[in-house]
Amino acid sequence: MLNNTKDSQPLSEINITPFVDVMLVLLIIFMVTAPLVQHGVDVDLPKVTAKNIAADQELLTITLTKDKKIFLNKMQVDISQLREKLIKIIKQRTDNQMFFKADRTLPYEFVIQVMAEIKNAGIEKLGIVTTPFEEK
Repeated sequence: MLNNTKDSQPLSEINITPFVDVMLVLLIIFMVTAPLVQHGVDVDLPKVTAKNIAADQELLTITLTKDKKIFLNKMQVDISQLREKLIKIIKQRTDNQMFFKADRTLPYEFVIQVMAEIKNAGIEKLGIVTTPFEEK
């Protein structure tokens, strides 16, 4: 666009409408995909009153589902393979600490069997994960 003055110079204005359109489309894409990115194992944890544990580095997590599946972080393992996998992992780590999550409907015997395999693998500290207890 030209000015009708003596020294005709073009106006240098940036049209930001396409930029705003692209940003809104990206925002919508991220809002839709963000909930789909969350992965994990669905476990109904027991409720207790306890303090949170602070973790300095990423810790190992053993998860037991209500259908007696065992997950080492997000990888499913059989109870017969659990000890040897933990031994291999512990050799590469500086600490022997892990978290333990078990569905509250599991039989006590199964939970204790898995905990025994963890102890026999050489894990020194086992943090049991629960959900906060809501007082009525």
